[in-house]
Amino acid sequence: MKVDVKKIDATTRELKFEVPKERVSKKLDQVYQDIAKEAKIKGFRPGKAPRHVIEAHHGRLAHDETIKQIIPEVYQEAIAQEKLEPIDMPEIQDVDFKDGAVSFTARLEIRPEVKVKDYKGVKVKRKSSEATDEEINKTLELFKQGQKKDKQFILDDAFARELGFPNLEDFKSSLRRQLEIDKDRQNRIDVENQIVEQILKNAQLTVPSSAVKKQVEHRIRDIRHRMEHQGMKKEDIDKRIEEMQKELKEVSERDLRVYFVFEKIAELEQITVEEGENMVSKVLAFLLKEAQWEGGK
Repeated sequence: MKVDVKKIDATTRELKFEVPKERVSKKLDQVYQDIAKEAKIKGFRPGKAPRHVIEAHHGRLAHDETIKQIIPEVYQEAIAQEKLEPIDMPEIQDVDFKDGAVSFTARLEIRPEVKVKDYKGVKVKRKSSEATDEEINKTLELFKQGQKKDKQFILDDAFARELGFPNLEDFKSSLRRQLEIDKDRQNRIDVENQIVEQILKNAQLTVPSSAVKKQVEHRIRDIRHRMEHQGMKKEDIDKRIEEMQKELKEVSERDLRVYFVFEKIAELEQITVEEGENMVSKVLAFLLKEAQWEGGK
C-alpha cells in the first residue's frame, strides 16, 4: 500500500492512498464469499451459485462493500504507521476503484503540538473574602428597596423578624456569612483565571479549526434550545446567534487552548485521569498546589 502524507498546515494533513490490486482482489473475494452465503439467486441454492453469476447479479454491491471495508482498514494502518493522532473522523475524497486498484484521499486534523513552559510556581494573589460594613449596608439597602410596601421601611428588629431572624444583628451576621461565601467562591474563580491566563501566555499551539467549529456548533445548539424554551421567535433567535458568532468562536478557541495545554501538562507530570474525573479540574488542582501565593495562601 502506498501512502503520501502532505502537511497542509500546523494541524491539517492530507493522505493520498493507493491500494494495490492484490490486496483489493483479496478483499473482493472475501466480499463475494459473504454475498454468496446470503444471496438468493433463482436456480441456485444459497452458497452454491458460481462466482460469475453472483458478479452478474451483485457486482455493484460487491464493489461498494469492498470500498466500504478497505478504506477504514488502510486508513487506520496509515495513522499508526505515520504516528498521527486524529481528533475527529477524516474527510474522505476522490474515491476511485479502477483497474482492480482503489485510490482515495483522506483529509484530517490532528492533535496539535503543544509547547508549554513555566507552568509551575505561577504567581497568584487571592483577594480578601471578608465582607465590609459598606457591603453589608449596601445589601441591606437592596433588601429595603425590594420590599413592596407603601409605608416607610425601617431596618430594625421587626424587619429582621419578618425575614425569620430574632433581631437585626443576627440577620446582619447571617448576611455577612453569605456575602463571604459568595466572595470566597468568586475569589477562587479569580485565582484559577490568573493561573490559566499566565499558563496560556507561556504556551505555543495552533488550535484545529474543525475542533473550534464543532465547539461553536455545540454551543449554538444549546443556546437555540434554551431560547426556544423561553418562547423566543425563530427570527429573533437567528439574529441573536448571528450577533454572538464572534464571541462564541473566541470562547470556544480559548476553551480548547486550555484543554490541549492542560492535557500536555497532565502528560508531562504523569497525572492520571480516571473515568468520571475531569482532566482540566485535576490539572488545575495540581497547578494551584505548585503556585506561588503572594501574601501566603
